[in-house]
Amino acid sequence: MLDRIKIALQHLLPKLWLTQLAGWGAERQGGWLTRLVISVFVRVYRVDMQEAQQSDVADYRTFNDFFVRPLRDEARPINSDPNVLVMPADGIISQSGPIKGEQIFQAKGHEYSLEALLAGNEQLAGDFRDGAFVTTYLAPRDYHRVHMPCNGILREMIYVPGDLFSVNPLTAANIPNLFARNERIICLFSTDFGPMAQILVGATIVGSIETVWSGVVTPPREGIIKRWHYPQAEEDGAVVLLKGQEMGRFKLGSTVVNLFAPGGVLLGDHLHSGRVTRVGEHLADGPQP
Repeated sequence: MLDRIKIALQHLLPKLWLTQLAGWGAERQGGWLTRLVISVFVRVYRVDMQEAQQSDVADYRTFNDFFVRPLRDEARPINSDPNVLVMPADGIISQSGPIKGEQIFQAKGHEYSLEALLAGNEQLAGDFRDGAFVTTYLAPRDYHRVHMPCNGILREMIYVPGDLFSVNPLTAANIPNLFARNERIICLFSTDFGPMAQILVGATIVGSIETVWSGVVTPPREGIIKRWHYPQAEEDGAVVLLKGQEMGRFKLGSTVVNLFAPGGVLLGDHLHSGRVTRVGEHLADGPQP
């Protein structure tokens, strides 16, 4: 019964208004009140502050400063094997596996289509048909910067407006097409393993989503799809990111969906639903020679 009430509230609550309010509050410099809020958050969610570059909550001027806190350099070692792709985020594996034609598994009884996830772009969906996917859920306690699984050259970024449902396991199991309905930023890369999409999915009270090359992408929320194209590797202005480098961040929690082309990678057997992930750990292997 409680789960049904939670799902009903997801449909009834003014999610955009709550998100805007949370984003506004998280950017305020509230002095002692900000420190109190951060301290309570750390205690309730059991955040490991010893991993952070600044472990004292008094060092953070705003809640957002705390939420996107950088970690110590040695806190997330990156697997250096050039044939290994690494975890892009701290969190848990929601789902992973093969893309069956156009269909991606969301939860028991729920699938969604590549084309819907990729904003109706049939040509783009063709790059990943029969490929592989990994969905990583970032809980409130997690480190909220997102990193590159492998070296990549940015081809395109697409902002897709949408709903702001929560993306926790309960909503994933009960709201159809969740990740294809929510606001999201699709980042398309050329890699040594073929095309790769890294998709940052928005959610309730995610005040903003940023990328390292463009800064804040959302807000504003203008209700229209936006697309940006980027130069090739040898051209001026190209965005080239190396494995393990930061590529984006969430100001409050959400989900990352990775798409890989058919034959591009071999997902690790360890990627079961509920597995805890840490940036830099083994995600997948390139195809064997």
